[in-house]
Amino acid sequence: MADIIQLLPDHVANQIAAGEVVQRPASVVKELLENAIDAGATEVTLVIKEAGKTLIQVIDNGNGMSTTDARLCFERHATSKIKSAEDLFSLHTKGFRGEALASISAIAHVELKTKSETSEVGTKITIEGSKVISQEPSVVQQGTTISVKNLFYNIPARRNFLKSNTVESRHIIDEFHRVALAHPQVAFHMLNNGSNVFNLLASNSRQRIVAIFGAKTNEKLVPVSEETEILKIEGFVIKPDFVRKSRGEQFFFVNDRFIKSSYLHHAALSAFEGLIKEGTHPGYFLFLEVDPKSIDINIHPTKTEIKFEDEHAMYAMLRSTIKHSLGQFSIAPVLDFNRDAGFDTPYEYTKKFPVAPTIEVDSKFNPFRKESGGVGASTLNYKKNDGAAWESLYVGLNDADTTSGIANIEFESEEVTGKLFEAETEEAGQTTFQLHNKYIISPIKSGMMIIHQHLAHQRVLYEELLKNITVQEAVSQQLLFPLLFNFSKGDVAILEKVREQLEHTGFVFSTTKEDSLEISGIPVSLPESQVTAVLEQLIKDIKEEVPDAGFSQNDLLVKSMAKSMAVKSGTALTRKEQEYLINQLFACKEPSIAPNNKAILVTMDVNDFDKKFI
Repeated sequence: MADIIQLLPDHVANQIAAGEVVQRPASVVKELLENAIDAGATEVTLVIKEAGKTLIQVIDNGNGMSTTDARLCFERHATSKIKSAEDLFSLHTKGFRGEALASISAIAHVELKTKSETSEVGTKITIEGSKVISQEPSVVQQGTTISVKNLFYNIPARRNFLKSNTVESRHIIDEFHRVALAHPQVAFHMLNNGSNVFNLLASNSRQRIVAIFGAKTNEKLVPVSEETEILKIEGFVIKPDFVRKSRGEQFFFVNDRFIKSSYLHHAALSAFEGLIKEGTHPGYFLFLEVDPKSIDINIHPTKTEIKFEDEHAMYAMLRSTIKHSLGQFSIAPVLDFNRDAGFDTPYEYTKKFPVAPTIEVDSKFNPFRKESGGVGASTLNYKKNDGAAWESLYVGLNDADTTSGIANIEFESEEVTGKLFEAETEEAGQTTFQLHNKYIISPIKSGMMIIHQHLAHQRVLYEELLKNITVQEAVSQQLLFPLLFNFSKGDVAILEKVREQLEHTGFVFSTTKEDSLEISGIPVSLPESQVTAVLEQLIKDIKEEVPDAGFSQNDLLVKSMAKSMAVKSGTALTRKEQEYLINQLFACKEPSIAPNNKAILVTMDVNDFDKKFI
């Protein structure tokens, strides 16, 4: 039998490795930014074109590389971070496997310019599909500039799997945020299609968070700090008053490396127990420092998952630390709920001692002694009033005319019902009933129809909003006091892209800034109290997927708004509201299917009931 096992060529092995390392343009951004940090850079610039599909360029002022290192860094498993297997358990750097540049160069056009401090001239290397096209000396500044062009040019199938530019840009910004938050001492700059997106100066953790997520974030942060033999925790949690219905600002960093851990997230979530409503998510920026020997970061290709040696201790310490911070800064409620804060000792008097009051008594005063000028008389003139004057109040009452018109006065009388409002009278021919405040039951000729009230209202709002966007004739209700919303720069940019469609649904934007926007009008069917929830849900849905086609984008927008604005399950509806909802539903083009393709109603035949009683 002929031998059938053979070694793969290097360029094929590199493309296979690229499938693990490079999933999308954001993966390239992550690897290149981490390499810049490992090189000791104090200033890093990221340049993006066409969501990274055309160009990803990272410029740093780090240590740079010699000519030999510049050529060798594109080889598989070539790294300066580890020399033995034991080094895997004492890692202090980001990249260590030596697969990043080799994988990237296998699926893109790569140009590297680098110069070390001791070299007089730098090096320029051009690689296409793992093949070195040119290598020559170049005059460059100290540091490294690497440009990745035409990503997945030789793997069209992988390129077709990429999402729209908006979605891919969102992933790139997320990776940029993670690296920038983990290293506030490094200055970061980001340019997207020629426009300046971020300009982050070297600062501390709090200033970096505020610079990325907006100035209003500063008042939302609660410091968290604890240090033990096993773990050191620093960072911030967001006050319970500012929690969101979607997961947004949630960041865990272990030894300055961003990680995802559902176990630690549950610890943070349990610390907010009793402070936030069910279905909302707290925000946090937590930096954990542990012994590198107690963790394993080599269990996932993207190195975003970490295995801890003692997870239970980490869970307990993280939960208690967050609880302590919320209590220390008076975020958590006290046990004595009836305590009056007015009886608390003012801060300026906490270190003062009470002084005994002085009492002055006139020993000569006697209120029963008559006035006289003799010895022992009081120095105060005390005179007792004659009490007989009260009799003058009743003079003339006996002579009053008892036949005056008082007896002829008529008083209004109304039957006391015992209720402030009249109860709604149920008509004998009631046609709708509500079950568990979730389903509306309506009799039909063949049996019974059960309608899901939340999905039904979604369909009604969906068709109404879609019509408003299409014909651009939405009605808006003007607000007496405009609403001001503070979002991150990225969230405001998302709303700006769909601003025209939102205005067609009834929103009126008065002013828009980098991290805030002001709304002076809202759709008629949208209560003012739900505007925040609608916008947050819309931002979340757009982040997950934004189609390029205009109609599809409108469709996604109205689906998100209809889902947020629809009456929720558990809401009690009056008979008139039930009938109105049913009438509106059957006026729709598709009354049986919700916008998310779920069934709105089901019917049950009378024969099905008859069979139950046989």
